Amino acid sequence: MSTQVKDKEAFQRLRFLYQAAHCVLAQNPENQELARFYCHTQRSISRRLILRQDPSVKRTICKFCSSLLVPGVSSTVRQRKRRVQRWTVVRCLACGQSKRFFSEPHYKLWSEQPEALLENQPRAEQNPTQHLEGGGKTRFPQPPQMTLVKLNRFGT
Repeated sequence: MSTQVKDKEAFQRLRFLYQAAHCVLAQNPENQELARFYCHTQRSISRRLILRQDPSVKRTICKFCSSLLVPGVSSTVRQRKRRVQRWTVVRCLACGQSKRFFSEPHYKLWSEQPEALLENQPRAEQNPTQHLEGGGKTRFPQPPQMTLVKLNRFGT
């Protein structure tokens, strides 16, 4: 069963802009302004159409200046460890802002977990009123009973 993707053309445009930004930086690392323009355009389209981007894409774009974060070209990547926690620090060379990502070996993003996949979600029944008594009428749950308690001036 195939599902229809809403705004398929918009997702294709977002993918094209992301790939174009990568190609521009791969051909000429000095041309960061054009890559930044592509990433900024991609971000504005996704905001305007309210489309969610994959976390792997969001991690490679600077939130502040919309630069594409390519290690060694437009960003630096460092591993940090303090006591038990470990994380990766990505610093943008254009604006100086840094991002921290936990780098635990067993950590998975929500989008990578099996519960996040739509295929693993329980299916809704075709006729939700089928199991109700009373001729299939929809019944709403009653709100809990509220009791009033009179408090004295000390709050007890």
